[in-house]
Amino acid sequence: MKEFLQKKNIVFSAKRYGIDALSAMAQGLFASLLIGTILATLGQQLGIEALVTIGGYAKGATGAAMAISIGYALQAPSLVLFTLAAVGMAANELGGAGGPLAVLIISIFAAECGKLVSKETKIDILVTPAVTACVGVLLSMWFAPAIGAAARAVGDAIMWATELQPFFMGILVSVLVGIALTLPISSAAICHALGLTGLAGGAAVAGCCAQMVGFAVMSFKENRIGGLTAQGLGTSMLQMGNIVRNPKIWIPPILTSAITGPIATCVFRFRMDGAAVSSGMGTCGFVGQIGVYTGWLNDIADGTKTAITGMDWLAMILICFVLPGLLSWLFCEGLRKIGWIKENDLKLDL
Repeated sequence: MKEFLQKKNIVFSAKRYGIDALSAMAQGLFASLLIGTILATLGQQLGIEALVTIGGYAKGATGAAMAISIGYALQAPSLVLFTLAAVGMAANELGGAGGPLAVLIISIFAAECGKLVSKETKIDILVTPAVTACVGVLLSMWFAPAIGAAARAVGDAIMWATELQPFFMGILVSVLVGIALTLPISSAAICHALGLTGLAGGAAVAGCCAQMVGFAVMSFKENRIGGLTAQGLGTSMLQMGNIVRNPKIWIPPILTSAITGPIATCVFRFRMDGAAVSSGMGTCGFVGQIGVYTGWLNDIADGTKTAITGMDWLAMILICFVLPGLLSWLFCEGLRKIGWIKENDLKLDL
């Protein structure tokens, strides 16, 4: 059995599943859902219908893109790799808000099962894709909803947090949504499903920015401009593999989100009244900030706000950019000095 698994390139290890697959899935998510949301938002704001259409197609390929990325990381044969597109679409759709997490787990099972039978029969072109698709889609039907329900439980916790007074709500929402942004679940999908806007939406934006800008700034030493752009305008999920290796690198952005969240809700009354999906996007393509700005315009149009003030802009700059970068960097430098974060712990393979 050991020789057979080695022949099939099936390696049961935390590195392959917890680092390689996670890192690849993050890139698949960015290449579909996130870039699609960015293009669609820009198209809507600039009145360019073509960008809206392109963004819609990109978002529609989210499940397939993530599953294929995972298969690529697992070094799946071509027939397995291509069949994972259907598996990813099923897992992502049936998983709901927890779609990305469902895609990760189910795609790994489907890919490894496909690799087991690959090139073992004379009708490989039928057997391999059939096994991969059946295993993946059946697992999606049986387990993806449960995985989605677990992700929805996180959303329920966020909704519960919004019922609390602004200080504790700011901490809980900011920290939870920020963590969800970096984990292999979709914070944007959760915020969209919950309709998370208003003051809670502002706290969510703060938490997401703390993760994205925080990781971008604190890892600048290792990743330079490329890493700053990929994380600050892309996704902090790129650090998931490094977090698995050393969870302590997650401390600075989480602490930062616990500070900027209540500042947003209690000091500035920072609101996100645009599309709910923007609450979970942070600085990804500036979608979070575009959502806040759109909310300002909506509030002016319906009479709840008279004008965009200097305090509004100050709040956005501090909460979304200045404080996340400054606080995360300070916390990170402290952890570097005591040896909790070491050289290249934040290094990305860009």
